[in-house]
Amino acid sequence: MQVTETKNEGLAREFKVVVPAAQIEEKVVAKLDEIKDQVRLPGFRPGKVPAKLLRQRYGQSVMGEVLEAAVNENTGKVLSDNDLRPAVQPKIEVTKFDEGGDLEFDIAVEVIPTIEAMDFKKLKLTREVVELDDTKVNETLERIAAAQGTTAPLARKRKSKTGDVVVIDFLGKIGGEAFEGGKAEDYELELGSSSFIEGFEDQLTGTNVGDELVVKVKFPEEYGAAELAGKDAEFDVTVKEIKEKKPAELDDELAKKLGQESFEALKDAIRKDFGREYESVSRQKMKRELLDALAENHSFELPTSLVENELQGIIGQIKQAREAGQEDDETKGKSEEELTEEFREIAERRVLLGLLLAEVGRANDIQVTQEDVNKVLVAEAQKYPGQEQQVIEFYKNNPQALQALQGPVYEDKVVDYIVELAKVEEKTVSVEDLLKPEEEDEAPKKKSAAKKAPAKKDAEKKGSGQESCCQEAGCEEKSS
Repeated sequence: MQVTETKNEGLAREFKVVVPAAQIEEKVVAKLDEIKDQVRLPGFRPGKVPAKLLRQRYGQSVMGEVLEAAVNENTGKVLSDNDLRPAVQPKIEVTKFDEGGDLEFDIAVEVIPTIEAMDFKKLKLTREVVELDDTKVNETLERIAAAQGTTAPLARKRKSKTGDVVVIDFLGKIGGEAFEGGKAEDYELELGSSSFIEGFEDQLTGTNVGDELVVKVKFPEEYGAAELAGKDAEFDVTVKEIKEKKPAELDDELAKKLGQESFEALKDAIRKDFGREYESVSRQKMKRELLDALAENHSFELPTSLVENELQGIIGQIKQAREAGQEDDETKGKSEEELTEEFREIAERRVLLGLLLAEVGRANDIQVTQEDVNKVLVAEAQKYPGQEQQVIEFYKNNPQALQALQGPVYEDKVVDYIVELAKVEEKTVSVEDLLKPEEEDEAPKKKSAAKKAPAKKDAEKKGSGQESCCQEAGCEEKSS
């Protein structure tokens, strides 16, 4: 093989490769010899088909296989010999090949830049800590008691109010004609539950037992039944009974209904849930702070192809949201040229962080273990009760989907490694301050650029999460 470097500018490399005809012929002969025992032709015993006939019958297909293998093998050797790590799949163009002649092809590739990570011991981060009290726990217990409660007839006569359950008969009409599905007797409706058409429950609030009234409403334009959508309707309603809700007793019996051994165990479980939630929020805030610091303290040339891929991914998401009628106000009415200009900096930030985190992980031999994979698989499967086994099988049979699932895990391990080296100061804050949106902070930091861009779904993430994790590097940042 003869290799000539034809371009070496920035991160761009190009090579011209010539594979001698003799080498191609040698591989064709070897391949034909390999398949001769499997060939069945009339008049010939297995393995006894003449080489000339074998080449006539199978030469073209074998040649195609040999050429493809030669291009792949020699491309890998060129990259390895020159110690190059491609940022994306190299572009290959076969420029010359005639049977019996040399194979000539060009390789164009962008490489991963040399990255010098900062001294992470110089980083200063803040971990916000919440001192748990029983306020939120008690509020949660009250909601549980209400949800697990019962209803009972009013102890004394009064008008209905939000939260009551009214027992009603009703008959719906459009244009004076009853419509299918618009009639019921002894129907129990909780006022304020928004389970009926907008305005229906409001008109029953403040009624007495025995009241007969006409409730006037309009079906939504997007109502499921096309024959009713957007139409005005009247319901003849009779209020037959009013019940008030009685919350369940906060005791051991309630706790056991919810799978806990005692009321104190229930309280402790709720307290732990809040602790995990607050710890997760605190981690995400510290991680955003870390990513901001990493972006500010690192600068290196970025592969154009990666930036363009990331940018087109962002713009593609905006277009999809636009087509679905779910576009953010920030981007409405903007052309593709305007979006490209606006989001380029975000794409560059994501690529920079991705390459940096990948390099830190590579340099420090950070790996996603089988135990890590099992944990994330179980967590993902638990999101689909009753279908856990199917979910696990899906990921086991789809390597790309599994890699996308592993990407954030790998990123978190790299982030944890950096945090261990950094100086982390704990700051006690209130729950309200911990959960306060970033822009409401008293001294708001520069908002993460990627927060302006649409969050990517896990299924859209690409890369292995290790050697090339430019997509994964911003995955938590994108969704935070």
